[in-house]
Parts: sequence; C-alpha cells; structure tokens
Amino acid sequence: MEYVYAALILNETGEEINEENLNGVLEAASVDVEESRVKALVAALEDVDIDEAVAEAAAVPAGGAAAGGAAAEAADEETDEAEEAEEGEEDLPDTTEEDDDDDEDADGEGLGELFG
Repeated sequence: MEYVYAALILNETGEEINEENLNGVLEAASVDVEESRVKALVAALEDVDIDEAVAEAAAVPAGGAAAGGAAAEAADEETDEAEEAEEGEEDLPDTTEEDDDDDEDADGEGLGELFG
C-alpha cells in the first residue's frame, strides 16, 4: 500500500510519477523498495488520471450508501430463504470448508498482491 501512497504524494505535489521519484519517496519513508513493484506501479499508472480516479472512488460510497437499505432487505430475505432450505438439508454433508479453501487461494492474486 505504501507504493500507492507514494504515487499519491507525487501526484499531489505535481511531481512526475516515475521510478526515480517513487524510489525517493519510498526510501524517505524507510520502506524496503522492491524494484519490480515500482516498475509495475509506474506501468499501471501510465495512462491513469489519478485525480479523476480518486474522485470516482470518493463518489462510490455515497451511491452505495443510498442503495444500502434495499440491499440489506434483499440480504435478509435471502438469509431467511437459506435458513428454510437448510432445515430440510440437515442430513447432507457440509462442503463449506472445501469452498473456503478455494477462496483463500484466490486472495493472493491480482493487483492487491502487487501493492501489498
């Protein structure tokens, strides 16, 4: 996450987001810099308007909160239906542990792993 923060600092100060500047910010923050992460971040942000991306990200919670009440009601209905279905299936084997293992394998993939 500190790599993204360094890019945001550079953007806020009007500096170019390049490997040299990112390394400088990270080293100033006493971060053990991984060159592959720096290169990947610079490449990923090459055509990104950071100010626009931050504005869009800030707008998402406002829209999500308005829809939250309807989503909560739908989730309650689904929970009730699931509980009714489980009452009739108590003798079936529980396979949720196997499903959880698959989810854990996927957690380390994608951009989140790249940026910490």
